[in-house]
Amino acid sequence: MQNTRKISQDLYWVGGSDRRIALFENAYPVPRGVSYNSYLLLDEKTVLFDTTDHAVSRQLFENVAAVLNGRALDYLVIHHMEPDHCSAIEDLLLRYPTLQLVCTAKAAAMIGQFFELGDLSARTVVVNEGDTLSTGHHALTFVTAPMVHWPEVMLTYDTTDKILFSADAFGSFGAMNGNLFADEVDYAAEWLEDSRRYYTNIVGKYGVQVQAALKKAAGLEIKMICPLHGLLWRENIGWLLEKYNAWSTYTPEEKGVVIAYGSIYGNTENAANILAGMLAERGVRNIHMYDVSATHPSYILSDAFRFSHVVFASITYNSGIFTNMENLLHDIAAHNLQNRTIAFLQNGSWAATSAKQMAAVLEKLKNMTVLEPLPTLKSSVKPAQVEEIAALADAIVASM
Repeated sequence: MQNTRKISQDLYWVGGSDRRIALFENAYPVPRGVSYNSYLLLDEKTVLFDTTDHAVSRQLFENVAAVLNGRALDYLVIHHMEPDHCSAIEDLLLRYPTLQLVCTAKAAAMIGQFFELGDLSARTVVVNEGDTLSTGHHALTFVTAPMVHWPEVMLTYDTTDKILFSADAFGSFGAMNGNLFADEVDYAAEWLEDSRRYYTNIVGKYGVQVQAALKKAAGLEIKMICPLHGLLWRENIGWLLEKYNAWSTYTPEEKGVVIAYGSIYGNTENAANILAGMLAERGVRNIHMYDVSATHPSYILSDAFRFSHVVFASITYNSGIFTNMENLLHDIAAHNLQNRTIAFLQNGSWAATSAKQMAAVLEKLKNMTVLEPLPTLKSSVKPAQVEEIAALADAIVASM
């Protein structure tokens, strides 16, 4: 049975949600699931904006058929060729023999990489920046957004209703719970963390490209944003744009300290806890602590984007960095974090070298300030190390 929602006079949500999924992209935990948004426009010509993941494709087909109510499907606009949005292309081409695909040239090439459909040139409308497609009452203008976060990505702006179909931009982890619009929920309390974690992990590396897309969006009158994941926006759009501007310029949202530690027997963890207590005594309010062996790196990365300071505390393991800490550091480096103040704490029973190696992983990141001193443990915390940790706490507070 169909599960559709009317968004505006001519536009319907026809997507679905998956609460059974454990890992998005087989990498990121999604305990609240994820939505796959697809939109259907009924005009003189009918237009479907993107498909869905296979997990909810049956729901998509039922939804599309119900809204069309016997009409043909004229166009499928492909904003992004990642399989969670394009898995149903082949089925739709078979179900609707006159369907035409609307996409960038790079997306058209990618269709052949994912599907064996032969020559689709007669059924493909390749569009470029600024091209417009009239569907009758509506005029759709296409905006290229390369590397947000794949090279073929584009956005669509409905100039009639002032709606931006934003592909993966402005998306979020989290399944729909009946409400479609961000103004229907307490977004800051219930969705912002998932939205930030989605951005930082999926798109975070491409801040320059996101800034370019935001500049294009700034020139449009936007009354609604329809992303491919998560809630739709029709109010407080400026607030959302401010968040994206901060994330894409690597500007901390808040002053605060993330402490990520890798510990085997608890001694390095003890040092991290001592540091956290000292920071609290000195008036620091936002302190987030993570055991890198117990918390998926996507959560720590998200908080590293959120807060101004990050402390990495690691044992020396096999003459190197503790394995799970090393994974986190490489993940942070891969996502291009910038403009942060960082510090290190190391432990080694006979050769403490983890701090130097941690710093080497992050040395290519831009505008990173490394604080001194470097507290160094030999197995466990002794009075001398307490003094070093206190000095580091003072340095952190002074830098804030």
